[in-house]
Amino acid sequence: MRGELKQRCIKILHVDDEPDFLALTKAFLERECANFSVDTATSVEEGIEMLKSGKYDVVVSDYQMPGMDGLDFLRNLQQNGSAIAFIIFTGREEVVTEALNRGANGYLQKGGDITSMYGTLAHVIEKGIKQVEKGKKLAEPKRERRRVLHSVPTMISYRQRKAIPAM
Repeated sequence: MRGELKQRCIKILHVDDEPDFLALTKAFLERECANFSVDTATSVEEGIEMLKSGKYDVVVSDYQMPGMDGLDFLRNLQQNGSAIAFIIFTGREEVVTEALNRGANGYLQKGGDITSMYGTLAHVIEKGIKQVEKGKKLAEPKRERRRVLHSVPTMISYRQRKAIPAM
């Protein structure tokens, strides 16, 4: 199930306003997935500060929290140019479509069998990270082409000045 991501440490930031749920998620993911390292935040504001000071591969966020909600969090990251994978992990099914339409890389509904839920969360995390990494790889050649094309007028101008002797 884990493929090439099994070879490196996956840094996860889990944001939820329920400390007991954060502790349970952290314990399960770190026990079942040896390469997962989970940090937790109890608010979006705390999560934003942690993202400024730490390197994470993925954010797993609840939707309904005091202050900013999970979709506000996603919007904030996008506006600041972050290309981190973002997973909505919520008990509210009605926000799933909106989250995906706004650019979330995945979602999981809270509830049901705990073992199954966390096993699925691990899979959704890995899938989200792979999706973001694939997007970065696809964007790199496009950035390089853009850089080359922007330098073409300068190169043409330089060659024209060299080719035409001054009179």
